[in-house]
Amino acid sequence: MKSANHMIQVALRLLKTSGAFLVLLAAVLPSIRADEIRIVSQTVGTDELLLALAEPEQIAALSHLARDEVYSAVADQAKAYPQLISGDSETILKYRPTLVLGADFSRVELLQQVENAGVRVIRFTRYESFEDAYANLRLLARELGPRAERKAEVIIMACEKRVTELKQRLAGRDLVRVIAPSTYGVIGGDQTTFQDLCNHAGAENLASTLGGLVGHEAPPIEQMLTWPIEKVVLASESVEKALRPYEKLPPYSFIEAIRLRRVALIKPYMLSSVSHHRVDGYEALARALHPEAFVE
Repeated sequence: MKSANHMIQVALRLLKTSGAFLVLLAAVLPSIRADEIRIVSQTVGTDELLLALAEPEQIAALSHLARDEVYSAVADQAKAYPQLISGDSETILKYRPTLVLGADFSRVELLQQVENAGVRVIRFTRYESFEDAYANLRLLARELGPRAERKAEVIIMACEKRVTELKQRLAGRDLVRVIAPSTYGVIGGDQTTFQDLCNHAGAENLASTLGGLVGHEAPPIEQMLTWPIEKVVLASESVEKALRPYEKLPPYSFIEAIRLRRVALIKPYMLSSVSHHRVDGYEALARALHPEAFVE
């Protein structure tokens, strides 16, 4: 192992081209013990899966956003592990991974370079529903072995219990008509994480039902001004901070729900969560839209 580490350091100092670096590193990596699992996670979603299932010693590094609570549900937990600073293959490979976790939105050439170095890569491609989150948990658990597989099933059972209890609380209640504004010139319609939130939190996503939008599309501005929006779903620390970008931004500045500050507030990571932690968003949004259902 000492010899292998020395060779890697020499390669880093002397080789300037990524092609030459990867060829040499591919020759070095096989000297790592076959039973040693070292995993690098390249995305926030895979960070959350990995921290849920892996043993601490199996985690080599997490994504560059792992400690950012705006994007990550496990920001505090992630502080105990190394974090990718640069997004290049050399940075990933310096952690001597036996497995790298990426996604279909990861840079194709990056993951290909990692594979060319002899490292196994898993690309996660399913994010739309909670069932997809379960499938991703099970996929990673199979790579890690029986202990991780048992953990995955315990997590899934706990999530299912929470989803069932939430459904019972919301049974018979009218859907609250909502949108999730964005300053990026798009709005979330069907087949998005926001739609999934609405499906579980007693909400009707008007961008989907009235706007007919699929994915993230430009809002139909004139039509949207006529939508019967009861609440806007925003992610921030406070209503004041959440509304600030929209108070002078057309068309949102003309929408009554924004002018009257009718806001359902959730934590930022909940709007885009693709892991099992999306259940936190279900509960938070349901509480914001249907507070009467949570009075004990």
